[in-house]
Amino acid sequence: MPDRATRATRPFRFGVVAPVGPDLRAWRDRIRRIADHGYSTLLMPDVPTWQPTLGPTLATAAALTDLRIGSWVYAAALRESWSTAWEAHSLSVLTEGRFEMGIGAGRPGIEVELGQPAVSPAERRARMRETVETLRRFDGPDLHTPVVMAVSGPKSQALALEVADAVTFVLATDDDRAETTKRVRDFAGRGDMELAQHVAAVGDRAAPFMAAPNLDTGALRAADSLVILPSDPAAAAEEIQRRREEIGFSYFVIGADFADLLAPVAAELAGR
Repeated sequence: MPDRATRATRPFRFGVVAPVGPDLRAWRDRIRRIADHGYSTLLMPDVPTWQPTLGPTLATAAALTDLRIGSWVYAAALRESWSTAWEAHSLSVLTEGRFEMGIGAGRPGIEVELGQPAVSPAERRARMRETVETLRRFDGPDLHTPVVMAVSGPKSQALALEVADAVTFVLATDDDRAETTKRVRDFAGRGDMELAQHVAAVGDRAAPFMAAPNLDTGALRAADSLVILPSDPAAAAEEIQRRREEIGFSYFVIGADFADLLAPVAAELAGR
């Protein structure tokens, strides 16, 4: 298996999670502005009751710009495998290959909060596997929908190595740089795939839909956490390049509230 010395350096790309707000005109304008900034992918969260469902929302976004679109991420605890795979395949077809499926287990307890039966971690992983396997059958030999899998423990990491094209790591807010670096390097040494970084906060602000509203950004900086970036674009660009060089992260996903601030970073680094 490849190690950091032999892994190819992947080009940078940048995604933006842009949930629908109460003002649809403002949301559409934001989508178009993100497309003009050099970002590669427009992403939507899977949070029922908070915003419209993913399929039509992503289809609408795809019609507004030429960006790639994606789910960040389908929550297996809330979704049946067959219907999720059908939706993902349909989005790939309708966007002519511009869709990428992000999928994960789902936040612990989210299904119970929404009045659904509890789903065990094992069942969540089984749904994730079945969703990807069903998607591959729908895609057939002429289409390959990229799959980004959100992983945490060794079992979900092993699953991602089998069926995913890229991974994003679910990081605790108190994980420091050394701990995260070891964890990601240990995984990356077992397979050569794109490594994505979910950025929950920039400067002193957390991104809606990407972090708890009471997230303590001061504690993140004190822990040298990788779920936060500096608000200064030059410092953010330097930190992003460091993370690719030292750990292997090349795909960075931020919240839409920071898209204008970090636009110079995306413009400078995208594709390099």
